[in-house]
Amino acid sequence: MDIFTLARKRLSKFLRVFLKKRRSRIGIYGPPNAGKTTLANRIVRDWTGDALGPVSEVPHETRRARRKEDITITSANGNSIAIDIVDTPGVTTKIDYHEFTEYGIEKGEAVKRAREATEGVAEAMHWLREDIDGVIYLLDSTLDPFMQVNIMMVGIIESRDLPVLIVANKIDLPDAAPARIKSAFPQHPVISISGLEGQNIDELYEKMTNYFR
Repeated sequence: MDIFTLARKRLSKFLRVFLKKRRSRIGIYGPPNAGKTTLANRIVRDWTGDALGPVSEVPHETRRARRKEDITITSANGNSIAIDIVDTPGVTTKIDYHEFTEYGIEKGEAVKRAREATEGVAEAMHWLREDIDGVIYLLDSTLDPFMQVNIMMVGIIESRDLPVLIVANKIDLPDAAPARIKSAFPQHPVISISGLEGQNIDELYEKMTNYFR
């Protein structure tokens, strides 16, 4: 084998390894108590039988990003995608320890949680800058989507040129108004679901297999 043939074979092997598609890392972002961990648990449970983390009515229950690797999602039309799911802390412009004391948590523990939540938000933003390939931006469809944090976060995601699905969650609740979310972010696809009840979850999976490829 001459030197040029050997070089071509080595280059071909290198390119196959280098260009091999890795799993897409999909971050679930959104404000506190939008249902991010509930959705992450549903995705992980549906496709692996496992779970990712505990849920609670107390805000900022998730104070560190949690990741579940190597999940293969297959839609009804036969498309599939291999992903890592990253469940992130609720992003907000201010975290006050009084948010925790309102739920009966003592001051010392509340201050500790507020500090951890603040650090968790910084960590989530670092992931967004460095390690995320696509975003599910989750919103509570019973609340006004035109909040500063939502406009800011969607703008940051757009500036990184990441694919983003806007998900209007909690449509099982009587005050749900997913149309408000669609009007707030007309530039992005919006899917209405209930992460808790599983409504429209297959539609989300189908969109994910097409959108995050």
